[in-house]
Amino acid sequence: MSEVPEILLTDPEVLRDPFTAYGPVRERSPIAKLSAPGFSMWAVLRHEEARKMLSDPRFALSPNSYQRMDIPDHCRPYMRTMQEVEGPEHLRLRRLVAPAFTPRKAAALREGMGRLVDTLLDQLAGEDRIDLVTAFARPLPVDVICALVGIPEADRPRWREYGALVSAGDGAGLAKAVPGIVEGALAAIAKRKLEPAEDVLSQLLRIQAEDGDRLSETELVALVWQLVLGGQVPGNLIANAVETLLSHPEQLAELREDPTLMPGAVEEVMRWQSPQLLTLPRFATTDVRIGDVLIPEGEPVTVAIAAANRDPRAFPDPDVFDIRRAAGPAWHLAFAHGPHFCLGASLARVQVEVALTGLLRRFPDLALADGLLRIPDPGTWRLNALPVTLHATVAN
Repeated sequence: MSEVPEILLTDPEVLRDPFTAYGPVRERSPIAKLSAPGFSMWAVLRHEEARKMLSDPRFALSPNSYQRMDIPDHCRPYMRTMQEVEGPEHLRLRRLVAPAFTPRKAAALREGMGRLVDTLLDQLAGEDRIDLVTAFARPLPVDVICALVGIPEADRPRWREYGALVSAGDGAGLAKAVPGIVEGALAAIAKRKLEPAEDVLSQLLRIQAEDGDRLSETELVALVWQLVLGGQVPGNLIANAVETLLSHPEQLAELREDPTLMPGAVEEVMRWQSPQLLTLPRFATTDVRIGDVLIPEGEPVTVAIAAANRDPRAFPDPDVFDIRRAAGPAWHLAFAHGPHFCLGASLARVQVEVALTGLLRRFPDLALADGLLRIPDPGTWRLNALPVTLHATVAN
């Protein structure tokens, strides 16, 4: 067995550009050791091996896959989401929830999302320079979640604050946001039981399996929490996409000329600059061999999405950003793979397509400004500030 390469997660080059930094290591070995002070785990770097690992039941999530949050004890039962459970329990929850998150259901929400986008863009029309993260990319997913869950209009500014606190990941902020989210979700559930509507929460309350099984109130609140957590992905993806497109003016010009390219452009941004750099660590339930490397039982393993999505074995010219990239036998892993493939993938895709379409249509002179700020985070590729000039021309 050849020596397994090691990647230091705090290496400035890894933090500055993980997509490039992982490349040479991936070409040496399909697996590497990721390390940080006081911590290490295995990382799968190549696309084929990553797909296999994410589908292999010998690698399982555990409580150690997640950081423990400092939140009030009465909120903890609501924090155990479908993402955290395995086996029959996961299959049961997935069976009950999946009908509300199909591509067809997501497409039916496109018009409503368009109205939310237009409302946010209307508020920007008189501005010359904004931070796109705080003014658009971050609040939009929270507005979408509020619409899906039936949060009253008057409460939505507070939910935007919750979303910002969750995004920041600050312990004190989470301790404030989580109880508010739980209370708001419980109130929305009680209201929808009495006044059903066409939102996702009402659909979930109506769903009942053939054997009579249905989601409990605690499970419904946990799903709302999961939506809030998952809402960071489209927010980060919108900001990443705008930065990427404005940095590739020829690609942007093609997209403006032919808006039907938007779905492919969104997929390419997800492949080229996925917001998630690493999957949640899974733990080997027995000794498992990946390639010629033996992973001992009990050790954590992640997929380096940033490496797998640039694997030349899966994608021709992987370091080239190409919105016309043809769909091939391989598919990006931005939404993971296997049993825990992201439940809200279709919803996120539609949301980002609608957001980018509205933004580019409304502001044809959109341009990057000085002051871009990216958070150095080995697990997430996200912008904390994306200053842009609008030079707005309001479309009729």
